[in-house]
Amino acid sequence: MPRIPVHTLDSAPEESQVELKALRAQFGKVLNIFGEMAHAPIVLQSYVALQQVFDDYGTFDARTREAIALAVGNADECAYCQAAHTAGGKAAGLTGDQTIAIRRGTVDFDAKLAALLALAREYTLNVGHVQDATWQAALDAGWADEQLTELSAHVTVNLFTNYFNHFVDTEVDLPAAPVL
Repeated sequence: MPRIPVHTLDSAPEESQVELKALRAQFGKVLNIFGEMAHAPIVLQSYVALQQVFDDYGTFDARTREAIALAVGNADECAYCQAAHTAGGKAAGLTGDQTIAIRRGTVDFDAKLAALLALAREYTLNVGHVQDATWQAALDAGWADEQLTELSAHVTVNLFTNYFNHFVDTEVDLPAAPVL
């Protein structure tokens, strides 16, 4: 059971309403995570601002971004984010089998993506620490220093949402990700 109620557009603080309305238009409804973030406008505003920065300056395509989110969500055991990014991954061109493989850490369909996700998973599981060999494997697979540096922002924003969901016990209001 969620620790806080999910705000609607009518009940949300005024400082959260513009962003909540835009997110509702984007997703077709106020998702529980956003309705809960709306309690503290700083939380919702931070999430929206980070997403805008990714749109403005990010080098990863939607497929890669969703794959990172799936890898982090699985490593961090966030059921909500795994559900959300399974749907997002499919919309970005991943198959259902690929979303499962990413969550399992067995990405055999794209060696370059596998190297990036191994780095993301290790970063997540080891509180930011990664082995030199994992970093080098990502470079050897074709990722640039700029992209590996950018990866830290993607992992961090996913940890932000994962931790938020764990913290407030967000109820999954999307189709659940397949059980592994």
